[in-house]
Amino acid sequence: MTSRPIIKVCGMRETENIREVEALGIDWLGMIFWPKSKRYVATPPSYLPTDVKKVGVFVDASLEDICQHIHNYQLDIIQLHGSEHPEFLRDLRNTCGSVSTIKIIKAFNIATVDDLLLTESYAGLADYFLFDTKGKMVGGNGEQFDWSILVHYHGTTPYILSGGIGPKDAERVYSFLHDNHVSDSFLEHGKLNIGHCIGIDLNSRFETVPGLKDINKLKTFVEEIRK
Repeated sequence: MTSRPIIKVCGMRETENIREVEALGIDWLGMIFWPKSKRYVATPPSYLPTDVKKVGVFVDASLEDICQHIHNYQLDIIQLHGSEHPEFLRDLRNTCGSVSTIKIIKAFNIATVDDLLLTESYAGLADYFLFDTKGKMVGGNGEQFDWSILVHYHGTTPYILSGGIGPKDAERVYSFLHDNHVSDSFLEHGKLNIGHCIGIDLNSRFETVPGLKDINKLKTFVEEIRK
């Protein structure tokens, strides 16, 4: 790999656990603002990370709700994990005054090659895509989809790999990133001609209970990915 892939740890909620995960040197830390989630964040924790990007995860939320959370949680990135239409992303850019500096992730649930076709309408609207497993729940299913499907993704938007990645998957993830990762310098200088994987999303498979991550398992995994 020509540069370090992004490691996003999602479903964070507890203050001390947030501090511990941040200390591992991860890049993005996700908080879920969907009330039906077992990892729902109802009120701001007493500590918000300063050394990592804060990602707010929303499912079919209103523009007003998202903008309020941007302010209350000092969010850097918005992840839309519902059925938001392309027009919603356009409106989001225009509605929240500070959102012009914020990146947007649009998540897609993947089971077949045909699911990748949905990304076409969002090209140029989202900064990143996130490919998750299609399951009963909106994320956090703990199951993987067939990553070989992604060879058929030919869009220009870089993506995050998600869905059931666990402690025992380090070698497989490392190989996938080695084959599909694109350097940050390419992204910064606009040299990206085809969408590539820029990182991974970790959640339920690293938990002791929903919303609480096993620091030892995460630490070992991060070290193996960044060896």
